[in-house]
Amino acid sequence: MSSQFDIIHKDAAGRIGKLTTPHGVIETPTVMPVINPNIQTVKASEMRSFGAQVLITNSYIIYRKDELREKALKDGLHALLDFDGPIMTDSGSFQLSVYGDVEVTNEEIIEFQQKIGTDIGVPLDIPTPPDVTRERAEEELKITIERLKAARELVKDGMLLAGPVQGSTYNDLREECARTLSEMKFDVYPFGAVVPLMESYRYSDLVDVIASAKKGLDPTAPVHLFGAGHPMMFALAVALGCDLFDSAAYALYAKDRRYITARGTYHVDNLRYLPCSCPICMSHTAEELKKAHNCTELLAKHNLYVTFEEVREVKQAIWGGNLLELVEQRCRSHPRMLEALKTLSNYSEWLEQCDPASKSTLFYCGPESAKRPEVLRFSKHVENFTIQGSALIRAYPTKRDNEYENVLIFKAPFGTYPQELAEVYPLNAEVVKTPDSESLEVAYLNTIKLVELNPDAQFTFLMQGRFEHPLVEKLEALPNVGIVLAHNY
Repeated sequence: MSSQFDIIHKDAAGRIGKLTTPHGVIETPTVMPVINPNIQTVKASEMRSFGAQVLITNSYIIYRKDELREKALKDGLHALLDFDGPIMTDSGSFQLSVYGDVEVTNEEIIEFQQKIGTDIGVPLDIPTPPDVTRERAEEELKITIERLKAARELVKDGMLLAGPVQGSTYNDLREECARTLSEMKFDVYPFGAVVPLMESYRYSDLVDVIASAKKGLDPTAPVHLFGAGHPMMFALAVALGCDLFDSAAYALYAKDRRYITARGTYHVDNLRYLPCSCPICMSHTAEELKKAHNCTELLAKHNLYVTFEEVREVKQAIWGGNLLELVEQRCRSHPRMLEALKTLSNYSEWLEQCDPASKSTLFYCGPESAKRPEVLRFSKHVENFTIQGSALIRAYPTKRDNEYENVLIFKAPFGTYPQELAEVYPLNAEVVKTPDSESLEVAYLNTIKLVELNPDAQFTFLMQGRFEHPLVEKLEALPNVGIVLAHNY
């Protein structure tokens, strides 16, 4: 079957979408729990009760084990796992990255995935790790593209085919790879070899990798971020345009007695209380959970509940138009995530192209909000304001508004605009009364731009003392601006 991905709603570069597969429609963004066909900490048949619509497993593990291979070939992958929904299978690339070699060819694993009824198959690409030499990255990328091209020729109908985007930490190679694969028309585009970045908390580099690859793709193409299983970073990745995630974290963390939250991870032995209302946490105290004979299973189930709760939180944020506010909240949960948030601002121009022009209300959450797409878009529209005659610029209403032909509102981080637009999005934003330096800088720059574009108008800026900023001197130096302090007015 051919791929079909319908985008239902958007915010930033994130979207709610529907991906059609042979075993049903997947609503994205969502997480694919990783199922180890040898050991299931939580059974695949139970996964729907946590919110899972689709699973991912490893076809190479099944291929290599006689008992699993025979059952999968005879009864199909879905019978093997006891799951009737969509299943994606990896090809052995993970084992290739860990052990340096696998005992299967690209053609063999593609054929096997088709025979066992995989819904979304993955070719045997080469997951080039971060920070390798450019020569190695280019050489392995060339092999990957050759294998993906061969796989695309092998799969015509039935199974959807993923085209993994590689390129190590070379942003231009990621973008080039994505552009090349787009021409081959894959059904899903995983971004590979990013687990080492996440394991070493290099979230800022991860933002670069995702944004670079997204720039090379058709913006309507479904994207899978390989190995991204911690809910702390879902909002950020979705805002950058990722639709699918896969998570073995729920089980791996549980085996290490780690308890996942959307803000980070606790070791269960350090918990006095369980800060969660999932069925596991509501039916156990922290002490009972620690001592339970099936603690690993219980922790894995808790981790799944939290994972899918965050997925729903992200979806609602997209629907409500406040995804970037959720991103800012989540990125303040860890210093390295905060670095990633700052890196995100480097892509404001790109995000502004993706972001819907109309939403409800922008909430200012901190200095990073001054670089939101909505603020950038307003800055571009300042040139559309034509002001003639006398104009008062003020932050709050005054008794002397009627003395001026124009009344303009000054509001950080936007700047200055006609009061008639005060209730129009995004100028109806909820902002702080004491603006920070970052928001004031943007607001003053936009105000200076407005004044310079209207040289025949005469502006009186009613300045609040707490709005002082170095750019005020530049504003005051303009010939058609007079600044009056509020307490003298």
